[in-house]
Amino acid sequence: MRLQLLAIGTRMPSWVNEAYRDYADRLPAECRLELREIAMPKRHRSSKVEALKTREAEDLLDAVPKANWVIALDGQGKSLTTEALAEQLDKWMQSGRDVSLLVGGPDGLDAQVRQRADWSWSLSPLTFPHPLVRVVVAEQLYRAWSLLRGHPYHRGD
Repeated sequence: MRLQLLAIGTRMPSWVNEAYRDYADRLPAECRLELREIAMPKRHRSSKVEALKTREAEDLLDAVPKANWVIALDGQGKSLTTEALAEQLDKWMQSGRDVSLLVGGPDGLDAQVRQRADWSWSLSPLTFPHPLVRVVVAEQLYRAWSLLRGHPYHRGD
C-alpha cells in the first residue's frame, strides 16, 4: 500500500522537511509514505479566501489517483487514539487500495474536498500550522505502523 500525502505549499522550512523525511523514511515498503507538494495559489491583498481555497481544492483533487481512498486532514474530522489509528491503518493496508491524505493551505480545506473525502481525520482540536501537519501525520503513521508490528517505538500505556 502506498500512502500519498498531498499538501498545499512548497518551500517549507528545512526543519519541516527534515522531520517529515525522518519519519517517512522509517516506514517500510509495505506502507510507504510519499509527499507531493501542491503549489499554493498566488496571494494578493485583493485575493478572496474562498476563491483561493477553491483553487487549492481543485489542485488537490486533481492530484488524487481515481482508485485511492481520500482522507481529508480537517479539524472537523474524527479524532483518533493511536490504537484506533493503528486499526485504521491496518484496514487500509488490508484493503489493497492506496490512500491519499489531503492537507489544505493556511485557510483550511474547501467544502468540495470534504465532500469528496471518504473519511476526515482531525489530528487535534488545536489548530496547527499547515507545515507542521506534515510532520505530525508522518510521525503518527509511523507510530501506528510500529504499534501494529510490535515495534518498541510505541510505548503507550
